[in-house]
Parts: sequence; C-alpha cells; structure tokens
Amino acid sequence: MRPIGLISDERRRRVYPPHGNYRELLSFRKAEIVYDLTFHFCYRFLSKPDRTIDQMIQAARSGKQNIIEGSKVSGTSKETEIKLMGFARASLDKLLNDFRDILRVRNFVTWDKESREARFVRRIGSNPDATYDAYREFRETVQLNSLPTSLSASFTRQTIYWINRSGVWSVTSSKKADFANA
Repeated sequence: MRPIGLISDERRRRVYPPHGNYRELLSFRKAEIVYDLTFHFCYRFLSKPDRTIDQMIQAARSGKQNIIEGSKVSGTSKETEIKLMGFARASLDKLLNDFRDILRVRNFVTWDKESREARFVRRIGSNPDATYDAYREFRETVQLNSLPTSLSASFTRQTIYWINRSGVWSVTSSKKADFANA
C-alpha cells in the first residue's frame, strides 16, 4: 500500500507532464543564433551612442530567454508556456522591424524572398544543427552594406516563422526545420 500523499509516476506525468529541454528545441537554437547575429551586428555596424544597440540586443535576448522560460514552465502550465512563446515572437518581431528600419533609412537593398542570398540563409537555417559559426565566414567577409543587415533580418524572420509553425512545445533537434516559406 502506498503512503497517503504519494502519487504514481504515471499519474504525476499526467498531472505534471515533463517540461521540454530547451536546448533541444529548434526554436531556441535558432533564437540563440539570432541573438549572436544581432550582438555582433550591433557592435560592428552601429555607432556606440546609438540606443538602438541596447534595444536590439535586448529584443534578441528576450526572444531567446522567453523560449527558455516557456520550456521550463511547460510541465505545469501550457497557458503560461503559450504566453511566453507569444512574448518571444513579439520580441523577435520588434527586432525584425529594427533591421527593416536600418535597411530602409540607410537605403540598403532588401533581399527578395527568392534571392540567392535569402535562399542561402534558408539553406543554412534548415539544418537543425547549424550554429552561429555556419554564418561567420559569410557575415565577416562583407563590409558595411546591406548584406549583414539583410542576413540578420532574414534569419530573424525564419526564427519567427519556425515559432509560428511548430511551437516550442513539440520541436526537438531530431526534426528538420522547414524554412521554405520563411
């Protein structure tokens, strides 16, 4: 006979399903790349007194951190998990608009969805094991022009697409991302 107050492991899993391991989530892994791209972009291409630097880095960080928090709370509150994913998406949307503003005010060319560069970024992004280093050579070979801004904007857009498409709660590293429509 089981002591009062103890529940079986099976019942505990039904009441408190196991939370996700955020490091295995594609949405987290892509958001981490967005953070790294944003951090390096801001310190390389924006002037130091520009408040946009802190705001963009914070938006990228917030997107990533909300995925972590949503993953950790997923075992006890799906409602909170979904809200946190909404916050992550909103932060990344804000960041994407900052990149679009930079492209617009500096009169940079915005990549067409089917441009060679956009397809290149999608190809790298479709690899679930891709890291920031996969973009390093491409990113570091350019001078101040539209390429680093468009690269960052394109990858941020892909991450938002992935969050919208699959949600944080069901995506593991064993699944491939489909960025064809990002």
